[in-house]
Amino acid sequence: MRILADESCDRRIVRLAREAGHDVAEVASRMPGAPDAAVLELAQTEVRLLLTEDKDFGQLVFAAGGRVPGVILLRYPAAAWEEAGRALLAVLRRRGEGLQGAFVTVRPGRVRLVRLPR
Repeated sequence: MRILADESCDRRIVRLAREAGHDVAEVASRMPGAPDAAVLELAQTEVRLLLTEDKDFGQLVFAAGGRVPGVILLRYPAAAWEEAGRALLAVLRRRGEGLQGAFVTVRPGRVRLVRLPR
């Protein structure tokens, strides 16, 4: 899966995704400090799912009409990065290409998928 990890993502989670074979680019190394709109644009241009821990992307995508191939929002406490990483890998494995065109919120014990507006 092609993923763009927002600066809010724990680097250990990014490492786990890479070790599982996913193509993960990082905003922190490519355009540090970029505004959220630029992050969405990069994900759209490179056709990557946006991986984030920042709730603001929900507002940008649903209310402001920001375009993106898909978003995975991790909602875990910082200390639970390992659990969050396992949950992310499970979602990527189970949902695969079904994540395209969706906003997915991953919380402890719960995954919610909402189709993005077109």
